[in-house]
Amino acid sequence: MKTTNFYIDGQWVPPIKGEPFYVINPANGRSSATISLGGAEDVDRAVAAARRAFEGWSETRHEDRIAAIERLQKVYDRRFEDIARAISAEMGAPISFARQAQAEAGRSQINNFLVAARDFPFEGPMRPDGSGDHILREPIGVCGLITPWNWPINQIGLKVLPALAVGCTVVLKPSEIAPLSALLFAEMIDEAGFPAGVFNLVNGAGATVGAAMAAHPGIDMMSFTGSTRAGISVMKTAADTVKRVTLELGGKSPNIVFADCGLEDTVTRGVKACFSNSGQSCNAPTRMLVESSVYDEAVAIAVRVASQTQVDDPAKEGSHIGPVVSATQYERIQALIMAGIAEGARLAAGGPGRPEGLEEGYYVRPTIFADVDNDMRIAREEIFGPVLCMIPFSDEAEAIRIANDTPYGLNAQVQTGDKDRARRIARRLRSGMVQMNGVGRASGSPFGGYKQSGNGREGGAWGLEEYLEVKSVSGW
Repeated sequence: MKTTNFYIDGQWVPPIKGEPFYVINPANGRSSATISLGGAEDVDRAVAAARRAFEGWSETRHEDRIAAIERLQKVYDRRFEDIARAISAEMGAPISFARQAQAEAGRSQINNFLVAARDFPFEGPMRPDGSGDHILREPIGVCGLITPWNWPINQIGLKVLPALAVGCTVVLKPSEIAPLSALLFAEMIDEAGFPAGVFNLVNGAGATVGAAMAAHPGIDMMSFTGSTRAGISVMKTAADTVKRVTLELGGKSPNIVFADCGLEDTVTRGVKACFSNSGQSCNAPTRMLVESSVYDEAVAIAVRVASQTQVDDPAKEGSHIGPVVSATQYERIQALIMAGIAEGARLAAGGPGRPEGLEEGYYVRPTIFADVDNDMRIAREEIFGPVLCMIPFSDEAEAIRIANDTPYGLNAQVQTGDKDRARRIARRLRSGMVQMNGVGRASGSPFGGYKQSGNGREGGAWGLEEYLEVKSVSGW
């Protein structure tokens, strides 16, 4: 694979004015590949190709679009190990985790969208009795997709697959930090035999390629996953052309732990969930709110789990966590750890600097802050590293108040042996998702948040709806 090329109109082509960009292996800080950063001219080429392809692809029989995704599924299964190794190299996921979680998430998205799309109701009467207007759901058009580095193939799947399934054409800009899995995905699209122009890939920086996509009059919709700051910029830029914008942004998710939950297992599970993917998940439960009567015991359990969490080279097999993605991310995490200490939070485990024996690369010590006040920076800002904030609460009302006291609203967790209380709290949490008592989210469930965590939902039937316009026809 020539990583400096883009995939436009069914061909691998060099950029018009490409700027070299080095993909850094976070395990050692050294370059592992070189890509090209494109510009507005490359976006123009990709959008033109997508517009030409839209008429034919949108009118293709739904069964034929499904068949194309089924071919992609077979190619993905055959190249599964390639995807896992690319993700491990580009963003530092330990290879076992890259297989079991990262690459597997991409496979799951293909499966989930095939299930959701096969029998999706693209048209039907307005009312159950068949009366009223006839409602048509039609593809919105050319979609600009911007995906992040932390779950690269999962987010590509969450955007590309539903768009293609309903008849849209796409221009994808993956993160320039972790572009290798996206380039592999483009190879798979090509091998699966999608028509030229249906899928296009342009690498580049957000400030250039991303901004050109958001402003482009030939793009009908923007779907962005990343930081809240960047999402705001996409929305502002897209406003001039009144295109649809869906955003999946940051989080500072609370994990509310009551005394009646089975503390050992609950706290252990919560700490591991926070540290998973080296803390680089927008829905990670990074604020653990603990009932005061068991708070000290919970802190002791969390400290023990942190001390047992291994950090090591992502090339090694095992259940350890790896480095964070970049020097910039490493320095940001270090600054926030120091801010937590300066603001008076109790450093119960971990702290600044690298783990012993890992002097190169972007490794962070698994860190527990106890006695955190919810007004502290570490409780309000998304750290995006293996750092957990623990906050005591006295009763249910205070737990809900603290949980909702955040600009974000992506995910929340509730741990209690009282099912009625769990349901009552779930209704009051200002969050797009709530997980109760460690039960995982179902395949194809809607992913998205409230407030500054974004708008719209990805996954399953909800993900398909994001890429459709609704047309009402009278007199049918």
